[in-house]
Amino acid sequence: MSGISGLIDVHHHIIPKEYIEALAKIGVNTSIGRTFPDWDVATTLLVMDQNGIETSIVSISAPGVYFPGIDRPREFAADLARKTNEICAGLIDDHPGRFGAFATLPLPDVDAALVELKYALDVLKLDGVVLMSNYEGYYLGDPRFDRLMAELNRRKAIVFIHPCSPPGIERSHLGFPELMMDVCFDTTRTAYSLILKGAIRKYPDIRFILAHAGGTVPYIAWRVALYAAFAGLKETIPEGLEFYLKKFYYDTALSASPYAFASLQRLTSASQVLFGTDYVFLAAAGIPYTIKGIVEFNGYSVNDIAAIERKNAIELFPRLK
Repeated sequence: MSGISGLIDVHHHIIPKEYIEALAKIGVNTSIGRTFPDWDVATTLLVMDQNGIETSIVSISAPGVYFPGIDRPREFAADLARKTNEICAGLIDDHPGRFGAFATLPLPDVDAALVELKYALDVLKLDGVVLMSNYEGYYLGDPRFDRLMAELNRRKAIVFIHPCSPPGIERSHLGFPELMMDVCFDTTRTAYSLILKGAIRKYPDIRFILAHAGGTVPYIAWRVALYAAFAGLKETIPEGLEFYLKKFYYDTALSASPYAFASLQRLTSASQVLFGTDYVFLAAAGIPYTIKGIVEFNGYSVNDIAAIERKNAIELFPRLK
């Protein structure tokens, strides 16, 4: 079904038993509105083989590792981040060529995050980091994260931004889980916070990947640009909003539809789009629909499809050649 073999999946989750057990001890058993699906390495490799996925860049999804309502939350976050990062490194070592990994950082503790960043990238040799869209309601463009962003920029790091539950979700009476709609809005908030707060201009060497085709980032771009112009934000975005939006990478997870792609295509080129599935939160049966959506979208050429499915990821992760 795919246009090429050897796909590289940049949005691929693991849920190790050690992570599940740690969260169970503090009473957490759901992720953005659903219970955790079962995960194991053998099944993951089988699913990858069945769908032509050569390599998956794995990450821990929401709810991450920080839970402010528990005793000593920052220590818990630091310990669990270290444990999950070492599990990821072991996965890479045990299955050469099949996996890469984004390191989990114990934010909002920036000092601890800097310690873990150094260990994860310099010792474990992981491929980048995953950041949640907000921490205690603060989005990634907030100045409280500047020291971390400065170090990520110095390293020219790849940062995968994954959504989490938005602040105040417990007061919503809509009745649908966050994973249905709200996570898309939270990705949008954090992406625009990076731009409108000046972080993406201040730290231009960070390579940001937005999950789920950026949520609603492309769709509301003109609206945000219009408000920014009237709000006197020209000094923050002197090259114009679209210039900065084109610097993001966007993955295809749960977004491989003509509705999302049409908007994304008008905003940026295929060179900024990366193949992603959202497995294991997207069941294995859903992966062929993502591949089909990319191949059958009439706005992408054969060369575009090849870039999305593999070549763009190779540019970001040259060790996977």
